[in-house]
Formats: sequence, structure tokens, C-alpha cells
Amino acid sequence: MAYTALEQMRKVNKERFGRDLGPKQPPLYINRHNRNDLKSAVLRFIHNSCEGLCFDDKKTEEERDTGKYLGKSLKPNQIPYNMEMDLNRLCLEKALERFIDSGVAEDAYAVYYCYLEIFFGEYGRSKKMVELLSEYEANGSSLLMKHRDHYSHSVYVFALGLAIYETNEKYRKAFKEFYHLNANENNKEESCKAASLFLEYWGLTSLFHDIGYPFELPFEQVLSYYEVNNENRGEKKPFLAFHGIETVTKLQEKDKKELEDLYHRPFRTSNELLAYDVTQKLGRAFGFTEEYMLDVINRKPTKPEEFGYFMDHAFFSATRLYREIAGLETKKLNKMHVDALSAILLHNSLYKFKISFYKDDEKKKEPLWVELHPLAYLLMLCDELQCWDRTAYGRNSRKELHPMAADFDFSYNSISAVYYYDEEEREKIEEFEEEYEEWEKNPKTKKEPRLKAYSDMAGKKQRFTTDIEKIVNTSIIPLTIHPSMCKVNRKKKHTYLSGSNFLHLYDFAVALHGRSMPKETKTEELEKKFRSVSLEYQLSTLNRARDFGRYLDAIRCFYTDKPVDYEMVTEFTPRDAAEFAPMEHERWIREHHAMGWRYGNDYETLTLDLPEELQAAERKALREQMRIHKLAMDGNPSSQQIRRHYLGLSPEDQDKDWKPFNKMLELLKKFDGLRIYRMD
Repeated sequence: MAYTALEQMRKVNKERFGRDLGPKQPPLYINRHNRNDLKSAVLRFIHNSCEGLCFDDKKTEEERDTGKYLGKSLKPNQIPYNMEMDLNRLCLEKALERFIDSGVAEDAYAVYYCYLEIFFGEYGRSKKMVELLSEYEANGSSLLMKHRDHYSHSVYVFALGLAIYETNEKYRKAFKEFYHLNANENNKEESCKAASLFLEYWGLTSLFHDIGYPFELPFEQVLSYYEVNNENRGEKKPFLAFHGIETVTKLQEKDKKELEDLYHRPFRTSNELLAYDVTQKLGRAFGFTEEYMLDVINRKPTKPEEFGYFMDHAFFSATRLYREIAGLETKKLNKMHVDALSAILLHNSLYKFKISFYKDDEKKKEPLWVELHPLAYLLMLCDELQCWDRTAYGRNSRKELHPMAADFDFSYNSISAVYYYDEEEREKIEEFEEEYEEWEKNPKTKKEPRLKAYSDMAGKKQRFTTDIEKIVNTSIIPLTIHPSMCKVNRKKKHTYLSGSNFLHLYDFAVALHGRSMPKETKTEELEKKFRSVSLEYQLSTLNRARDFGRYLDAIRCFYTDKPVDYEMVTEFTPRDAAEFAPMEHERWIREHHAMGWRYGNDYETLTLDLPEELQAAERKALREQMRIHKLAMDGNPSSQQIRRHYLGLSPEDQDKDWKPFNKMLELLKKFDGLRIYRMD
């Protein structure tokens, strides 16, 4: 059974009440046409390969000794601790499923949220690190010449790595051997432990590899001011450099001691730590010293003119993430954390131009072998492969031709990918192909025509594939890349008129969850209440906030932080509710179905051998332990069936699907300065 703690709870319920009352096992997504496509491989990895993720035997023993559960659901101590961990993993599985289907930033956000809650223990303290990248890109990137999304991109990179680990036994073997793990694939318990370890540290590497972009963006904005007129980059023109870097690289005394205990040598800065780790892994193979590496890293933020007038966001990503991990009370820095940091440091320009010199025919070294640094290897591979479905922000980027979608097949320890370009751009592609054909007849007379990124995939030189092969050795993961065209399905993005550059779902959800508390309640108290429920219930509130724009669209309303000449909405009417309340009920029904809930009211009707005053709390706990709900629906009902189900509810139950949104009107104003307007 994939979710073993759920199955154990099911056995406990059957022993207690004499019949099967659940909870049931959540189904695994299966693509019957290709079991090794991206979505199937990713979800199979989470569902099957990560059994027992974050289980705690000591807590299980304590529960057995005290007779009290330590896991939280709607309230603390309602379910076993390991059952909560199983449900957290299921939350991550479903968040990844939604994101792979949509690719939108709001669904990427849910993946970040799940990861941080599972492995960092608290999203709230790390939210600035995650949200800053998205906010910077949305607000400042349009001023650049070239820039594409890195927020959803990072979650796609995360997903690609999970799929490769799940399907490629050669990569799994290299990862396990590097970290001295049991490589026997027939030992399921050890295989699950290895997969869970990979999930944690690959997630750290991939999800946060671009969080340093807020440092690179202002640097690029200054250069873009001159590049608008096609002037040479940075030459004899003003440019930015960062000083005072020691304020973020200097190690605290506590960190110095912990690192010295870990590596048996002193470090003064995070730069020294990273230079040491990179040299230990790659120095001998690529012929460089620790002194050389430290010098390069030190000059990265302060001397961009020595690096072609480029600022390396990877340096800032690694530095910023180090500070985040070092500040955690729930985690102690270990060598795998440092491996993730050095992988991030290497992924952009450091490895390509200062270690392997992959474009310099005289200095060029061999591509990176997976055995030297499995996390860096995978990050560089997946970072290059993930070039589809990325919002273009920069002036030139918006004009270029990039793939809109991709299909992957990870069968036979290889990767076969088809990248799809917008059918509406066929004329542009045909013009390029004619020009390319003419160039081939006499290539010495003029420059080879390019149509990025299509030409890199379709041209005979296969630049896209060959560039990857220059960076990483693909002998364990052979690549086959094909370009194609298709009609873009823009509806799957579910983009609506409502929008704000400053709407943070976390703050919104925290306030929404605490809507019954007095207006003067402090944010800290609202957040404490929000965090008192499990990840599953936190995500449910986040999803309700996320879908608010969709509900407004249905009643011809929208929210914005800009003053506009439309009628302002101060309260939703029952007429509005008749339109969007069934939509919220459908969201709730489908969300519960995806999370393994089923219809039932046994928690209300079972005979309990308890005093009357204790029965109400016990029945609420039983609902969570059985995962049955009297308002849920079994099977896969249609939207029409769910609407009829909603209309059959009592007025009190119907109110739950729309009255909270009236409270949102106050909350939006309080937290984000938003207003809601009606188009009619």
C-alpha cells in the first residue's frame, strides 16, 4: 500500500467498529498510453517511491504508550502523526498534478508551499524568499531586453528531476552510490528511504536555484537602458556592482562552529564554504584549486566587468538559501545542504565559463559526469530541458519563438522530448525554413539564420541538444529532441481579468481562515490560528482564495489595485451567490475526492462508549480518521450533478459556500488595498 499510515488507520477503525469504515487508499494517476510521460513518472515517484516520508517511529511509540494521537487535521491530536505525514505527501502529489496540468504560477505556489511545510516546517517564515522572485519578475522584468519566467520554471525543473530519478536506474544508482545508500532496488524500505532523501535535497536544489534573480534584475535593467539602441553590452557605459557582500556571506559564530565540526576545518564566509565544496567535487577532474575557485566566487558580485558584464544570479541564490537554512531552528546544516548550495552556485555561468569552458575550443574540458556531483548534474540537465511554457517578460523575449508545450517519454533510461510551437507562428517558421534552406546552398556568404529556440532544435546542428551534451555527459541519459507545432490551449491557464501585483495568497488565506475573529486581531494571532490546522486544510483555504478571481469572473466582476471607472462592489448579493456558490461547492467536492475523502455519516451515527460531554469532539476526530464526510460525493460527478447536490443542501450548508466571500471584501482592503468592481 502506497499510503501505509492510512491503511493502518483503516485497520484500527475496522477492529474498533467491526466493519470497513476507511480511510481508503487514494488512487494513482495512470496514463494508459504512456506510463513514462512526465506526469505519470512524477506522480508515481511521490505515490509509490516515497512511502513513509517523514514518518517518526518515536512519535508512534509515544502514541502507543499514551493512547493519544499526535497528528493534526482540522484540530490538533485528531489523527496519528504518521497519518498526517501521509496526507502531507498526498498534498504534494496533488499539488504537482495540478501544476503539471496547468503550469500557472498559483499552482506552482502550492508546490512550494507543500515542500516548505513538509521539509522546513513552516511556510510563513520563508515566504519572502519564495514570493520575492515572483513579485520582482511580474513588476520589473518588462524593463529588460531578455527575461523569461523563473518561478513556474523552477517547479517544472523540480518535476523533471523527479521523473528522471523515477525512470532512470542509472541515475538512481549514481545518486545512491555517491551518498553511500543501499543500491539494492529489491529492498523496498531502503529504496523508499533513498527516494525520500532525494526528494528533500533535489527539491531544495531545484525549487530555489533561481531565487537570486532579484539581484540580477536591477543589474540587467541598467544595461537594458543602453541596449535598447543596440549598443554593446556594458562597454564604456554605467553598470551596477554589489558591495557590502560580506554582510550576507560572513558566517555567524554558531555556524562557524557547526561547519568546523562537520568538515574539520574553519570557514569564515559562505564563499569559502562553497569554494571548498566545489573544489572537493570537481577540482581534480577539471584541474583547478580552491584558491582559484574562491577568487572567482568573490569577484562574481563585485566585478561583473570581468565576466562579460553579466551578474550571476546563481551566486545570490546559493548565498540567500544558505542564510535561510542557517536560520532554521528545525534544521541543522549538513553536507547534503551544502551539496544543494554548490549545485545551485554551479548551474548558471560558473561551471560553463570558469570550470568547463564549454564554448572555448582551446580550454574546453569534458562535460560533467554524474558521479562527480549528482545534484549539480541533474540541475544543469533539467534547467536546459525546461524551456517550454515560460512567460516572456523582456522586450526581445516577447518577440522570440519559444516552445509552448512539451511531451516527454522517459522510457529505457533515456529522454525523448517533443517541443511544441504555436501553430499561429507557422508563417514565421516557414519563413525561417526558407531562409535556412537558401543559406545552406552557400553558407559562407552570410550569417546562419536563427529563430530562437526553434532553429536550435530544428537546425541540422541541433544546438539545443549539442549544447546540453557539452555541459553534462548524457551517456547515462541519451537525449532525443524533436520540434513540432500544435494549437495552443490557452484556456487551461484559467486567466481572468482580476489581478494584482501585490496579492499574496498566504496572507489572504490566513485572514480568510480567521474571518470569525475580531477585526482588531493582530496578524500574528491570525497566522497562529491558520497554522493550527493541517497542511491539507491550509491548502484548501489557499485554493479557495486562488479561485476567487474565477468566481468574480462568473458574476462579471473583477478585483484590482488600480482605481478604475466601474461600480465598486461592497457586498455580494444572494443573486451573486446563486452564481458562484455552486462553483465553490464544486471546488470543495473535487478537492475532497482528490484527497481520498468519500461520502458517509458514520461518525455521527456510531455508538460510542464515552461520556456525553466527550462524544462531540470524538465524532469530529472520527470524521478525520475515517475521512468520510456527509457533504462529500462518491465517484466522479459532473458539474451538473454537483450543482443539484448544492441545491439540495440546507440553507446553513449553502451559506458556507458564499458568505465567507463577503468577509473577503474587508480582508482584501485590509491586506492588499484591493477593490472589487462590477463590469455591468
